[in-house]
Amino acid sequence: MNPLLIVGHGTKSAAGVEQFAALVDRVRVACVGRDVEGGFLELAPPPIQDAVGTLAAAGHTTVDVVPLVLVAAGHSKGDIPAALERERRRHPGLSFRYGRPLGPHPLLLADLTDRLAAVVPAERWPDTAVVLVGRGATDPDANAEVAKTARLLLEGRGIGTVEVGYISLAEPGVPAALERARRLGYHRVVVLPYFLFAGVLPDRIVAQAQEWAAAHPEVDVRTAGLIGPSARLADLVRERWTELSGGDLRMNCDTCAYRVALPGFEDKQHAPQTPHDHPDDPAHPHGHPHGHPHSHPH
Repeated sequence: MNPLLIVGHGTKSAAGVEQFAALVDRVRVACVGRDVEGGFLELAPPPIQDAVGTLAAAGHTTVDVVPLVLVAAGHSKGDIPAALERERRRHPGLSFRYGRPLGPHPLLLADLTDRLAAVVPAERWPDTAVVLVGRGATDPDANAEVAKTARLLLEGRGIGTVEVGYISLAEPGVPAALERARRLGYHRVVVLPYFLFAGVLPDRIVAQAQEWAAAHPEVDVRTAGLIGPSARLADLVRERWTELSGGDLRMNCDTCAYRVALPGFEDKQHAPQTPHDHPDDPAHPHGHPHGHPHSHPH
């Protein structure tokens, strides 16, 4: 059986790093007899290089990879595949089978529902607005996936409304989404981060929600928790892993900006992809070839 490499983006948050490690351990415990490793694309150790090196040293020649991302954006479409290509060249004879992103999925929706229930009981959902906040991307396909998740969360749960917000790179932002809920007449709003683990951006969501709430005392604003290294998330990772062997890998690329020309994003079509430079990777250059390294908070 092929081993599993779980690839996380990476974060400057120690809590986020610990949560990622807890998820990897949870999957490893559930898959006794199969090698499971985890590595980060950037920002925190261990880098992908270390995890691949461990699996290669164990004698594996094919590695299954599950990207720990909620939507298909630049990281899953370009950065991680490019990093894997770099590892393939480092380890002649090694190959990878690449899984699809995690969401949207019923297991994620179940965890989001639990996070909502932890701050507002279900009987009060009909007069409650939810603001689902995604990371945001320059990829319209990724932003649309967050909107799709919001609609799936709304269906059948009796929630008053589920509005969409993004913490960076896309609109509406958190304050604008909260304002929309207020103008729709809701006096109770739950800000629900669509994030796996702790990090700079989830902290920013909380800060912006609190700032908006202070300026609008007539609205009861509550912030729900993150998905975290839950049992459901571990099951979903294992499901994505199984898809690689079971022949049921379904990737939707119909609206991918790297494949088709979308209005305003034509420059992305067929654009070359290069890996991130992880500071814990010996190949990490001292400077970026274009003078400005890839860097953003998580």
